[in-house]
Amino acid sequence: MTKGIKIVTIGGGSSYTPELVEGFIKRYNELPIRELWLVDIPAGEEKLNIVGALAKRMVEKAGLPIEVHLTLDRRAALKDADFVTTQFRVGLLDARAKDERIPLKYNVIGQETNGPGGLFKGLRTIPVILDICKDMEELCPNAWLVNFTNPAGMVTEAVLRYSNIKKVVGLCNVPVGIKMQIAEMFNVEADRIEVDFAGLNHMVFGLNVYLDGVSILDEVIEKMANPDNSVSMKNIAALGWEPEFLKALNAVPCPYHRYYFKTKEMLEEELEAAATKGTRAEVVKQVEKELFELYKDPELAIKPAQLEKRGGAYYSDAACNLINSIYNDKRDIQPVNTRNNGAIASIPDDSAVEVNCIITKEGPKPVSVGDLPVAVRGLVQQIKSFERVSAEAAVTGDYNTALLAMTINPLVPSDKVAKEILDEMLEAHKEYLPQFFQTVEA
Repeated sequence: MTKGIKIVTIGGGSSYTPELVEGFIKRYNELPIRELWLVDIPAGEEKLNIVGALAKRMVEKAGLPIEVHLTLDRRAALKDADFVTTQFRVGLLDARAKDERIPLKYNVIGQETNGPGGLFKGLRTIPVILDICKDMEELCPNAWLVNFTNPAGMVTEAVLRYSNIKKVVGLCNVPVGIKMQIAEMFNVEADRIEVDFAGLNHMVFGLNVYLDGVSILDEVIEKMANPDNSVSMKNIAALGWEPEFLKALNAVPCPYHRYYFKTKEMLEEELEAAATKGTRAEVVKQVEKELFELYKDPELAIKPAQLEKRGGAYYSDAACNLINSIYNDKRDIQPVNTRNNGAIASIPDDSAVEVNCIITKEGPKPVSVGDLPVAVRGLVQQIKSFERVSAEAAVTGDYNTALLAMTINPLVPSDKVAKEILDEMLEAHKEYLPQFFQTVEA
């Protein structure tokens, strides 16, 4: 790495890429990137060229010697990479819209990473990630894989279980967002707040919160009980919590917990939104259209503020922090998705968890939290079972396994409804699920 770092971003035409580039520029003194390769597929070529041109203008404005390469040839990009980041969406936003709309027909929540939508995003994504892993084993065996592609927990689980890549870290912006919103509640800088995160991706709890090293969990829960302080995200309705429930829970829930603890209300909200303004995917399509119009401006050479309208604001900053900490052996604490290794007692050691880790040049070292509180333990274990069975279905293309995964998800009310949704979604996504259809047609 003496000549500088080579980073490859798969899904380089994403609207989030300018934030990633901004993060690398900010950290150049510590993270001397020589080459940044932005990779996409033919369907994403137009966006790749627009984002890539903006990335080049940003680097030029910063006066840095980073070479930005744009390509549709993944293997050419991966050769001798030091870090590979993945941020792609198989089937693009049209597939996400189907994930969100089809379950609603059955009065089941349709969401990108939870319930039937989360299952199908995993079924489409995991085979592609495992193909990338095979290329990495051959072309850059020492590289770190930093995955932001959702469902990040399920994807990390699949890489740990079904590939030979051990240097993998899953990343999510949810813990970052929670920390920043708590800092806003108390009107303090975010670096004065620390949160003990433990659980799974989009199923993570803040078991304790500290301001300048002193626990403020009770005060955080008190503030969160006020609907005006309800921690949420752009892509999740900010429905308030029952104060008594929060006090009894005695932990900070993440925004996605609303799907499990407020299922009826969230379903009603989704049905209304789908009938009026559209599903989240349809809203995001419009946001992205506006962003790419901005990105086209040859005078634009910075990340536009409008990017924060997307649900994944801050995730790229988290990615840059993680890469910086691995490269420089910083040994700071960051919440990431990694192999449990005993950190959470009630989750198998070889499973992926989302937990605070000490970030070293050898990768994340999970901070042990013992067991999860009994009130949340069962739900976390149930979602872990769902992730495990879903990953198996993605790899095998076995219909029965996919039905089992759908049925054991707590958002799906019965095996009969699960089968109806599964059949319709398999047909809707047939183009991106060859593993389920190739044996039938043989």
